[in-house]
Amino acid sequence: METDLLDVVVIGAGPSGTVAAKLLHDQGLNVEVVEAATFPRFVIGESLLPQCNMILREAGLYDVVAKNADALGFQRKNGAAFEWAGQYSEIDFREKFSNGDGETWQVRRGDFDKCLADEVERSGVAIHYGHRVTGYSRTGSITRLSAADNQGNERSMRAKFVVDGSGYGRVLPRLLSLDEPSDLPSRKACFTHVEDHITAGHFDREKILVSIHPDNRDVWFWLIPFADGRASIGVVGESHLLGEGTPAEILRRQVGQVENLSQLLANAKWDSDTRTLESYSTNISSLYGDGYCVLGNAGEFLDPVFSSGVTIAMKSASLAASAIKRELAGTTVDWEKDFEASLLQGVKAFKTYVMGWYDGRFQDVIFYRNDHIHAQKITTMISSILAGYAWDLDNPFVKNSERKLNTTAEIVRATR
Repeated sequence: METDLLDVVVIGAGPSGTVAAKLLHDQGLNVEVVEAATFPRFVIGESLLPQCNMILREAGLYDVVAKNADALGFQRKNGAAFEWAGQYSEIDFREKFSNGDGETWQVRRGDFDKCLADEVERSGVAIHYGHRVTGYSRTGSITRLSAADNQGNERSMRAKFVVDGSGYGRVLPRLLSLDEPSDLPSRKACFTHVEDHITAGHFDREKILVSIHPDNRDVWFWLIPFADGRASIGVVGESHLLGEGTPAEILRRQVGQVENLSQLLANAKWDSDTRTLESYSTNISSLYGDGYCVLGNAGEFLDPVFSSGVTIAMKSASLAASAIKRELAGTTVDWEKDFEASLLQGVKAFKTYVMGWYDGRFQDVIFYRNDHIHAQKITTMISSILAGYAWDLDNPFVKNSERKLNTTAEIVRATR
């Protein structure tokens, strides 16, 4: 089967793919999506950042999420909490430097992604589920994609432009040999969902809890509560630090070594499979080329520590949709400036704080307590970045991320 010539084929129906497809469709382009999985499907990346709300509104997808949030068990989220060896710190996204929302949701990604995809289908975009892209070729100004379903039936799609939002599937990086090694160390995550039965009064379900191993600050945990009494729990670290065993054995053992976390989950029902993801940090030689671009995790994924993945994915979709519309209208587009450099501006800021987290600089800043007005202002700037506003160049901690983090960490360490 071969489709008529499309303006755009989007690979992947996750957040980057659906946002891109909706934006392009709303601009009058003929768009179809091809997705390897059948929805809903399990995926991590469950703690959204408020910046996501802004992009969902841009794509006309915010209202459907807000309307269905309660029914789907999405938990309101207004910040992040951090704890290590008896120290506790909170960042409230509502108290931030940048303009924009200060609240969002913690979501089961299977339900969240399906909610977005269903709305995109209702808007008139066809999504072909259960089709894995197997081939890519471009002749002149036309690209032909080949895809096969689980029964081996083949589909051929022709388009003027292809958008890769395939996430960890990394379809075009794989087919076009675009992958490059990440400069981040290889780490491993073990994670599951539990019926949490958390009754502790100090636990704030409106914040993700990030816990640090008491003896090894390179190992950390996420606890993401949902609104229906369930939660996502995971541990992240280099494999040799996590130890041997099945993913479930590793996760339960590591949680047991963190006093507050193990107490919170003392009555939890561990009723779901524990999954693992290794060597997840990725890089790419270029995020765009002749007739294609690569979005979100399909291009570059940093680390789950600050929940930046979905935000970067949606931001890349927004930038790409604008550039594609202009290119297909015959306008010359500077993809380096308007897409890649613009996207990587925020990725660079996030990366600064990821690197600072693992080398201890940012952890020291997070746990520093000072009520001086200058320290409070710095906290609002950091809050903006952790809320996803990593493209706000009015924020010195974005524009000069490395220098500002180094200076702040030096001051904190000098006053301890």
